[in-house]
Amino acid sequence: MMNILIVDDQKHIRDGLQAMLGQFPLQLDQIYCAANGIEALEILRQHSIQLVITDIRMPDMDGLTLMAHTKEEHIKVDYLIISGYSDFAYAQKAISLGAKGYLLKPVKREDLQASVEHVLQEVRTRQALSRNMKHVSRRAKETDRKELRMFMQGAVSDEEWIHRTQQQNPELWQNFRLCLLREEVWINQPGASSSHGMESMAYRVYGKRGCICLQRRPHLILAVDASVDPGALPAALKEEQMGAITAMTNPQQGLKGLPDSYAQVMELYRHSYLFPEKRCILPTDIAGLEQQWQLPYDELYHLFQFIGTKNSGKITEEISRLFHKNVLRRYHIRYTEQLCRAMVQMLEEYERVIRPYMGEETLDMECLRNIFDHPGIRDYIQALQQQLLRLNQFYYEFKCSYRNTQDLNEAIRYIHENYHKPLDLAMVSNHVSLNYAYFSNLFKKNVGKGFAEYLRDVRLDKARRLLAETEYKVIEVAAMVGYESYKSFTRTFREVMGMQPTEYRQRMRRKLEREGKGQENAL
Repeated sequence: MMNILIVDDQKHIRDGLQAMLGQFPLQLDQIYCAANGIEALEILRQHSIQLVITDIRMPDMDGLTLMAHTKEEHIKVDYLIISGYSDFAYAQKAISLGAKGYLLKPVKREDLQASVEHVLQEVRTRQALSRNMKHVSRRAKETDRKELRMFMQGAVSDEEWIHRTQQQNPELWQNFRLCLLREEVWINQPGASSSHGMESMAYRVYGKRGCICLQRRPHLILAVDASVDPGALPAALKEEQMGAITAMTNPQQGLKGLPDSYAQVMELYRHSYLFPEKRCILPTDIAGLEQQWQLPYDELYHLFQFIGTKNSGKITEEISRLFHKNVLRRYHIRYTEQLCRAMVQMLEEYERVIRPYMGEETLDMECLRNIFDHPGIRDYIQALQQQLLRLNQFYYEFKCSYRNTQDLNEAIRYIHENYHKPLDLAMVSNHVSLNYAYFSNLFKKNVGKGFAEYLRDVRLDKARRLLAETEYKVIEVAAMVGYESYKSFTRTFREVMGMQPTEYRQRMRRKLEREGKGQENAL
């Protein structure tokens, strides 16, 4: 970006210089104009200007005074001076103040272009150098931060590196805390604060010398000045409505203590799941937690006794009791982790039993293996409850299916043993002690045809065997397979087979005769 400011008390000179600059093959973004030094100074304060072309003699504030003011206010800008022969002494003073050159009035086109190109080339060179220096500085800081992060996480470093690194920021490392910021995330809630916003807030609270970013992902970890009240950052985040839970370690003296502080801050981070209402969790908040316990296996077994029943409310009630905050907060976070693992193991055992009957349906066990994959403990308990209720539904359907299969097998056996007797749906449903309508739907769903059609096919199958293999009369066969009416039997036989019973008998006998002659010829 290249912006130029023209300063002259004569409008025609300003307009002329602006017109010439617009005709030059220069990559300029904006050309500003001012009638005196006072106007020019306001423009310089409000806009990023790289080059000022100014007359020396002007009312209110001349060019030299303008240069002096910008130098006092640390406004970085280059100057080209316009002067007459009589003002040469002023031009020399302007050059001593840092002006890049001067142009004699009247300004010639070629002189203006050459001077402006020379200054703008210097500006571009400085900008490129500044970018390179910033890049080198940033890379150096990134390397230092990486080494610090590795040391923090347990990498071995020699005494020389520790001493050299500590001397880069001795005031901070002399008395620091580690601060971990866990961003609060809610599903489908936009506008959550980012780690960059939280980091900026930390630098505002502690200052650049009192804060170092050691890690940004998966959680923001900072080394901060321990002399600052640990509640200052959480209060600032709350004021700016940045949703974050802060874990803050005890003060530590000396860089050698960084790995221990890291272990402590990670312990606090894990415990922050038990205390979601605390905006800042400190070592004192977990100092009294019990370190020994027995998992409530009897209560777990009692909970799983409700799996496969219609009592889903009882399952929800038992989960709430097992994972009640007053229970979890008695113990170290490891208790909660072990309880969750025990739940997952029992879920897997139950799922393994019915997995062959679940088809493509599965339980999402992966979402339950690590409570820290969830925004908070409440979210984990909700996910656990959802999977338990899904398992309950699968198990209930499995048990119903198994029970129905037994009832159905008994019904089919009963039909095959009693097809020759007067038989209807009510008699069979009563035999297996099932509701008439429920049994009718169950039979059709599992067998693929209704009860009446199935009974008809069983009777006709028996009738075809009797017609083909015995000498019983058709009217006798009809009675033997359960038809009280000869006409009803022959009509049904004809509808299914497409022929009369007598015709079927004749065809089967001719077939047997042909097969018998074929066997005799073969011999």
